[in-house]
Amino acid sequence: MSAAAPAAPEVTYSSAAGRWILLVSILGSGVAGLDASVVNVALPTIGTDLGAGLADLQWTVTAYTLTLASFILVGGSLGDRFGRRRVFLVGVVWFALASLLCGLAPNAGVLIGARALQGVGGALLTPGSLAMIQASFAPGDRAKAVGAWSGLSGVATAVGPFLGGWLVESISWRWIFFINLPVAAVVVVLALRHVPETRADGASERVDLAGAALGALALAGVTYALIEGPETANALPWLLGAAGLVAGAAFLLVEARSRAPMLPLGIFRSRQFSATNAVTFLVYGGFGAVFFLLVIQLQVVSGYSPIAAGTSILPVTVVMLLLSSRSGALASRIGPRLQMSVGPVVVGLALLLMARVGPDASYLVDVLPAVALMGLGLAIVVAPLTSTALSSAPEELAGLASGVNNAVARAAGLVAVAVLPALVGISGEVSQDPAAFDSGFSVAMVVSAAVVAAGGLLAAVTIRNDVLDGDTPDETAAESTQGHGDQPPAPGADRHHSHCGVGAPPMVTSTPGGHEGA
Repeated sequence: MSAAAPAAPEVTYSSAAGRWILLVSILGSGVAGLDASVVNVALPTIGTDLGAGLADLQWTVTAYTLTLASFILVGGSLGDRFGRRRVFLVGVVWFALASLLCGLAPNAGVLIGARALQGVGGALLTPGSLAMIQASFAPGDRAKAVGAWSGLSGVATAVGPFLGGWLVESISWRWIFFINLPVAAVVVVLALRHVPETRADGASERVDLAGAALGALALAGVTYALIEGPETANALPWLLGAAGLVAGAAFLLVEARSRAPMLPLGIFRSRQFSATNAVTFLVYGGFGAVFFLLVIQLQVVSGYSPIAAGTSILPVTVVMLLLSSRSGALASRIGPRLQMSVGPVVVGLALLLMARVGPDASYLVDVLPAVALMGLGLAIVVAPLTSTALSSAPEELAGLASGVNNAVARAAGLVAVAVLPALVGISGEVSQDPAAFDSGFSVAMVVSAAVVAAGGLLAAVTIRNDVLDGDTPDETAAESTQGHGDQPPAPGADRHHSHCGVGAPPMVTSTPGGHEGA
């Protein structure tokens, strides 16, 4: 690549330059997190206003996640190649324009298409929001900066449900999308003035568009089959699902043979990295559809208003904001295995409590204990999970490791929203039948609890406590750099200090909204 590598970063956490970079990164990821945390709150109102059925509401959520999961690795690669700030800004502007289209959507089809475009914007801005911090801050200040980014980014999620419920009730659901535009404008101005451009030394000149396209086709085909198949006797969804599986096989073949793959398969030769991502898939798959179903349950079955349903799940974010950084610090001292094992079990118990939410549910007795316990479980597990995903890959592949873990988490949520409703009998017009929806919701919580608890069990038997130590052997160092032009780090390189204490998981900065944030 033509651009030279930047000098060693010297921006400190306490400097004015550091505060500006943090502010831009937080606002950028926050615009996606805010949107994520308000969309689910508005789903019942959107369905009524646009005449959308449950499948349309599923697509309103999954269209975004589908394109985000498909292109987030490409977004990271483009940032390395053309500049993190530049690609981040393209993503912010793209996201804002797609948000405008969402707000103007005259029907469910246009809204779903606009949400898919939003996902592309999110895939461009999400990797950049953290990469700008990683590339700009001095190594000794990165952990503190990332901790501030993760905690303050969560404020958007905390505000989102209340703001979304208020907008839906007082003005229109369309304003949950329009509100992104002024925030995006501020981000663009501040980034151009205060954020330095950075690129990766040795980043590939090639962009793996073939891999991105095949990955998107694979996810789209399988998701379409899972959502639309149960709704019709037509064979088309299942044929498209089969085509998606073929595209998935072709994706693996292309990535194995490409000189500059979007996903170098060698990174999975690290047993810890592979195990961590398997845990990620189970944990995020376990609760991936919970908030999608819960906000409908609270409004359709329990009789809550949109603003009441939105604010009822606020304790999840509040508990995470209070405890996630402490959880990350604890994992850096004792190792991640205990928290990655116990946290999912706590989340599973919370989901069993959530199954009690039904008609005329009392917030203090039925809802609050479940959502508060879920927040505790997520606070226990997500920071160690994220740190382990980053630390189990060589330092020069930290961006790729983050992107892979992000994509795995989002794909897990995508599958959960597509599969779980049909699995428990929530399909078609059931979303308008309180008794039938209530029955399916209870079963869904039990199934979700079992899946997320399985993630904790897997962590208990696969995750090493020394994985956060910089001097642990890494069997991916040689193999997984293929196509990146980088050399593995020297033995004993201190890889973990820039990642310990990460308080935001790939998805959970927008947990109440179904995980679409940074």
